[in-house]
Amino acid sequence: MLFNSSEFLLFFPLVTIIYFLLPHKFRWIHLLIASCIFYMAFIPVYILILLFTIVVDYFAGIWIANSVGKRRKWFLVLSLIANIGILAVFKYYNFFIENVNVILHYLGIHANSELPYLSIILPIGLSFHTFQAMSYTIEVYRGNQKPEKHFGIYALYVMFYPQLVAGPIERPQHLLPQLREKHQFDIDRVYAGLRLMLWGLFKKVVIADRLALYVNEVYGNVHGYGSGNLLIAAFFFAIQIYCDFSGYSDMALGAARVMGFRLMINFNRPYFSKNIREFWQRWHISLSSWFRDYLYKSLGGNRISTFRTYINILIVFLISGFWHGANYTFIVWGAIHGILVIAYMLSRKYNKTSVFDKRFLDVPSILFTFFLVSIAFVFFRANTLHDALYVVSTIFNFDFSQFTLMLKDVGNRVEVGKTSLAIGLFSIVLLLINDSYQKIDQSAFDKKPVADILYNALILFLVVSFGVFKNTNFIYFQF
Repeated sequence: MLFNSSEFLLFFPLVTIIYFLLPHKFRWIHLLIASCIFYMAFIPVYILILLFTIVVDYFAGIWIANSVGKRRKWFLVLSLIANIGILAVFKYYNFFIENVNVILHYLGIHANSELPYLSIILPIGLSFHTFQAMSYTIEVYRGNQKPEKHFGIYALYVMFYPQLVAGPIERPQHLLPQLREKHQFDIDRVYAGLRLMLWGLFKKVVIADRLALYVNEVYGNVHGYGSGNLLIAAFFFAIQIYCDFSGYSDMALGAARVMGFRLMINFNRPYFSKNIREFWQRWHISLSSWFRDYLYKSLGGNRISTFRTYINILIVFLISGFWHGANYTFIVWGAIHGILVIAYMLSRKYNKTSVFDKRFLDVPSILFTFFLVSIAFVFFRANTLHDALYVVSTIFNFDFSQFTLMLKDVGNRVEVGKTSLAIGLFSIVLLLINDSYQKIDQSAFDKKPVADILYNALILFLVVSFGVFKNTNFIYFQF
């Protein structure tokens, strides 16, 4: 079920009202059933995959806590194999088979010897709830989390519908205790949650989906456009994916907050970052912190030699890229960010007082970081590695005449034309103003109730009047 669908418009208030009407002891059952319905709205049979991993990890957590010595590690390994194995089959099997078949073809082995592909659809949000489940057994193994004995509560921890399919990736210490708390109806909290949901919906349907009209047109035929169009498409996609993904996170946090739950903040104004390292401290925080805590530190983190630290950083970013998708474009995207972070760390090592740390150069630093991120996102968005390389090479051969042509011809390039572009640009300006004054997930008008109401009325008007309602999937659902 999509947050931007008419079904959710009925689902959310119904689930929320019943939640507060029910006695506390029955609420977990209600939320678990609602979460199952929410997930089964996509491909119902895939609920069995979730059930399998939930059962494995539930018992693995108990066995880990009740065991000593190597047995604890083996139970953890069992859990990790089950989770990573499902991820490997559904998300990466065909990718590996494709590469093996290419090698076989290169070696001259007959086509009949090629390995078969699987005709399967990737379960929605598989990478997200897999990582959340893995964090539970790892934390139990490390002694930071007691095993959850209540099967239903643990199942709800994995399946909690607001963040089930696209995060944020929660930790057991943060979410599990909240599932047992009794949440009273609080009008101020409800209003804050609804406001956050509205802002997330605005970012999705007014900005992301409208910019997608232009971005999809250009990336659908990159060889048919010049450097100006490709550059604008690169910048637009950087805004699109931020508004699409952070819009989902806002709606997830808002929906949970209405009921009294506080989910992890996933974005903290990343495009105001002054360097690439700061960007990754603000972008998809739940995933980057997951890799930091469970992979980077396990590899030795920065407790080892400088060279090994840099290798660890590169490994983490390569795996992070591969986490996003079974395609070389994502691997290259991850490698680019790893190299950029290492380059920044090297510059700081040999130049303690970098000019880009000067306050009067904040704006150039922010713009330069946004440019780097936008160019890297070309590899994230392009259909093939060849297309991505063409886009990047063409952008760096920028021709201002192409930019002028793009402005004149934009009406023939996208579905809504110049009006759509104007709405998109106005919305981006509103986004920048909002992010400039807003504290993470808090309105800039919290202490000004009249201004707050008027501001949210404007956002609602823009959503209703200019939103693109085509039940468009959120980009990160594919991961």
